[in-house]
Amino acid sequence: MRLDDEAESRNVEDRRGGGGFRMGGGSIGIGTIVVALAASYFFGINPMVIINGAQQMQTQAPQQQAAPSNQPPANDAGAVFVRRVLGNTERTWQEIFRTQFNQDYPAPKLVLFSGGTQTGCGMGDSAMGPFYCPADRKVYIDLSFYRELRDRFGASGDFAQAYVIAHEVGHHVQNVLGISSKVDAARSRMSRERANELSVRVELQADCYAGVWAATAQRDNAKLIEPGDFAEGLNAAGAIGDDRLQKQTQGRVVPEAFTHGTSAQRQRWLQRGLQSGDVRQCYTFGASTL
Repeated sequence: MRLDDEAESRNVEDRRGGGGFRMGGGSIGIGTIVVALAASYFFGINPMVIINGAQQMQTQAPQQQAAPSNQPPANDAGAVFVRRVLGNTERTWQEIFRTQFNQDYPAPKLVLFSGGTQTGCGMGDSAMGPFYCPADRKVYIDLSFYRELRDRFGASGDFAQAYVIAHEVGHHVQNVLGISSKVDAARSRMSRERANELSVRVELQADCYAGVWAATAQRDNAKLIEPGDFAEGLNAAGAIGDDRLQKQTQGRVVPEAFTHGTSAQRQRWLQRGLQSGDVRQCYTFGASTL
């Protein structure tokens, strides 16, 4: 990607090196559920394992752990990259919202943190990978995830990193459009297996939205996307499919525990967004096959 000329977003909050902590105890609410789903995203862990563990922690005394004290410079390469990518998503989605939804786009905040941090959805931990909290409309990311994305999952390249941000911004779009609240209401009335199936459609739509962002951004600035960038994104999407993650972490694949979709599905819907550049092509909830 060629981001040198991209204006940086002002909606990035840098908490690295200060303010991060982990706290035991508390009630089981939406925050714990979001954390559980985020953990299943990257490690194939059954969300109920985390929820049950959190319930047990309610009976334990609160414990606090200090965050690292080393503060990275405000303009380190990682932070600048994030601000430029986020800035591009803001301008791109503002254009899409105006032309297709006849409304303004309320941009999300993005929080950089190290180790752990408090969120509107409960405690966030770097082990969960990047995630979006609908309660405070913020995207959270520990930049060390990019190293894991490259070294553990074999997904390198700047566009692969941008795709991660764009996917979480896709969840923000769902939240703004009212999709998230409708899905949450429907999911609360379903069995866990059916709720997981609905979660897969939510995640695949966010992948498709990430593709729509990239396609629209490329149309507006032909120099932004370089040869091989889209292939990097598709590789990243495939690397974090539920089937591949489960195989890596537990040695077997459990389809009924999928919450984000298989590698093939994630690549298919990201590519659909990349090829169409049209949010109307991202309606996963009406698709007979994913």
